[in-house]
Amino acid sequence: MTDNKPKSKDEIVLLEGPRPRLTEFFLAFRVFIEFIRGFRVLHFVGPCVTVFGSARFKEDHPHYQLGMKVGAGLANLGFTVMTGGGPGAMEAANRGAKEAGGRSVGCNIELPHEQYPNRWLDRWVNIRYFFVRKVLLVKYSYGLVVLPGGFGTLDEFAEVLTLIQTKKITNYPMILMGTQYWDKFLVFVDEMILEKTIDPEDKNLFLITDDVDEAMQYLKTHSVERFGLRPAKMHRRGILGE
Repeated sequence: MTDNKPKSKDEIVLLEGPRPRLTEFFLAFRVFIEFIRGFRVLHFVGPCVTVFGSARFKEDHPHYQLGMKVGAGLANLGFTVMTGGGPGAMEAANRGAKEAGGRSVGCNIELPHEQYPNRWLDRWVNIRYFFVRKVLLVKYSYGLVVLPGGFGTLDEFAEVLTLIQTKKITNYPMILMGTQYWDKFLVFVDEMILEKTIDPEDKNLFLITDDVDEAMQYLKTHSVERFGLRPAKMHRRGILGE
């Protein structure tokens, strides 16, 4: 387990404009170190499915309960459940996996208001930069499940959808859970098709459902069977001290 305490918010300087070249060099080096830390922590966690969703849902919210069912379903398929490591839907998916006897990992983001990793994680890494976090969440994942969420969820989901559309990643199943919530997104997708800003077949890049069993079967067909995946145990200690 990695227990890195969140750093001060004044360390987040990436988007503050040009700086002296030496400063920019050290900034790039810090980003490199972020990636290395993430690689070390997550290298042996086994095949993952990443779950996105809002950090704002409480334990009694229906979307939290849905997240727990998704986490349990993924664990029963043999996947390690990976999330952003925070509260709400992320915690629900991690919790569902752990209570089902599965593995649970997170890429927690360091924010000014200090988002701490949820207690259902076997292993996690704290990340300063959102773009590093998003790379890690996709790199170790064989699929994506998106629960209802806000701007952050839309940002992550849209970026992965763009990678699929442009074939930067291939054979990557994406599932949106919650038909009533995502119906509004489908209206916008239809508008984009009408305006010819996307192709009609782009609508087939994801599945929208309320049925956890349907979602798990979709992942089984498009990930487990396609790649011949087998559950892997998490190593407690590696050569590099992971």
